[in-house]
Amino acid sequence: MDFTSENFKRRIEPFKFSSQDGQHMLYLDTADGYLETVFKTRADDGFEGNGYDWEALAEIFLAEIYEGEDDSFEFDCEAGAFIVYSEDGKSLAEFALAFKEACEDSNLIADLFSRAELR
Repeated sequence: MDFTSENFKRRIEPFKFSSQDGQHMLYLDTADGYLETVFKTRADDGFEGNGYDWEALAEIFLAEIYEGEDDSFEFDCEAGAFIVYSEDGKSLAEFALAFKEACEDSNLIADLFSRAELR
């Protein structure tokens, strides 16, 4: 998989993917409001759509849906950003595609998010 191609970059938007010195990163600026309506469904539970909330959603996705190598992923989220690092660029790129596809399935992502745990 060519995770440097323009096609790959377009397929995962609004997520961004970068590589430097053998370390690969998947990034989302949470201020963009991507999936804001999903996060609002649990605002009463304290969810805001920040990076920590995205991490909770990604962890449910990894546990219940994704069948790839997830043990090489390291989350480093903060209020304004969802960030995942890995030394395995191919695995992270495959996760990025699968997670983006899940995010575009409104029923699936709402169901997964209903079980996310607040951090």
